[in-house]
Amino acid sequence: MGGGILDGMTTLKSKLRDDLTVAIKARDELRSSTLRLTLTAIQKEEVAGTVARELSDDEVEKIIAREAKKRREAADAFSQAGRAEQAERERAEGELLADYLPQPLTDDELEQLVAAAVAEAKAGGAEGPRAMGAVMKIVNPRVAGRAEGGRVAAVVKKLLAG
Repeated sequence: MGGGILDGMTTLKSKLRDDLTVAIKARDELRSSTLRLTLTAIQKEEVAGTVARELSDDEVEKIIAREAKKRREAADAFSQAGRAEQAERERAEGELLADYLPQPLTDDELEQLVAAAVAEAKAGGAEGPRAMGAVMKIVNPRVAGRAEGGRVAAVVKKLLAG
């Protein structure tokens, strides 16, 4: 690989690359194709916009999470269409990508984080259902990549209503 702007590679991205090399040598088709697609998504993001740039580990993590979510949604769609084989493959790819993401929050951990954010928002003067936006602003950076937005919003609604 020549020099250029992509020399200072992120650690997560280089781990993906190293794992891809290992997968290719081991002839692990599932792992190598999944990692190839993910690395391509990362490269596309790097060259999107006006200037090519290096993504941070957080940005790479977001792309991996997005790719894993796509696999879960595709697996659901395939299984609803009665295409079990494709559903199984998508599920396997999603699980493979999940290994590169931080551990998801348990329901209890999520509820504790949201409860703290609700208390913080109330201290800041946000009350009732209108506090939703304020609470989400506080809680989102804390759960980044470890819980899906819909799940977070549901807990926020529950705690604001209760």
